[in-house]
Amino acid sequence: MLKRVLTGVIALIIFIPFLVFSDTLALPLGFALCAVIAVWEVLHSVGLHKNIWLSIPLYPMAAALPVLMRVVGADMTIKIGVMAFLLVVLYGLAVCVFSHGKVTVTEMCTAVLMVLYATAGLTGVIYLRDFHEGGGAIYLLIFIGAWITDTFAYFTGMLLGKHKLIPDVSPKKTVEGSIGGMIFCTLAFLVFTFIYNQYLLPEGGRAIPYLVMIPVGLVASVVSQVGDLSMSVLKRHYGIKDFGKIFPGHGGILDRFDSVIAVSILLSCVLGVALG
Repeated sequence: MLKRVLTGVIALIIFIPFLVFSDTLALPLGFALCAVIAVWEVLHSVGLHKNIWLSIPLYPMAAALPVLMRVVGADMTIKIGVMAFLLVVLYGLAVCVFSHGKVTVTEMCTAVLMVLYATAGLTGVIYLRDFHEGGGAIYLLIFIGAWITDTFAYFTGMLLGKHKLIPDVSPKKTVEGSIGGMIFCTLAFLVFTFIYNQYLLPEGGRAIPYLVMIPVGLVASVVSQVGDLSMSVLKRHYGIKDFGKIFPGHGGILDRFDSVIAVSILLSCVLGVALG
């Protein structure tokens, strides 16, 4: 427990400067690095981290997309991303064909799909930061949604938890903890909305409707928990405890950012339509 807390504090101290200088290349470069590490963790989990042929296109694609989102904008990055993904799938199928059984279609599809998922979520942070006039504040909802849910689901479950949520996937999570995470996440979204509308709203900008943020906060919490549990399913399937060891007591990038990735994808889609 102490190791987890210390790691979390140190990680937060390192992370804060990226948020402070989020309008520079520091933020996309930081998430590009996270995406590259996530690729290694995915490949390692499915046993393909030593396969250089499958790795060749995945690392540069993951590294490029967060940076491209800042440099060339959303429209061009999405087009490049879709084309890159389709080409990577085609290339991956070719690797399966010529590997003589060393790389199965299941392994390749799992690796490529999870790399796309993780990269899209990490790139979504930059998208939400840049796409809207108030994005410099709004993108923080990604981390608020993920980490408030995680924190209060843990403490609510510890204090009130009696009924197991999905014991086959995560034995310690409870229904009460899940509900607690949803409630506090929604409240946090409402508090953020008040602060944004009162103090952070750009001149001439549109206020965020409270009635919009109530369901968004609720759904964000649900998606955050699904993101966490889905990674647990993957780890159980491949018989690993953690994706990596970069965060002592927490695991790797995919262990620490599993909820962030899921919430980022949700908010990029929902707020992109609602506020775009």
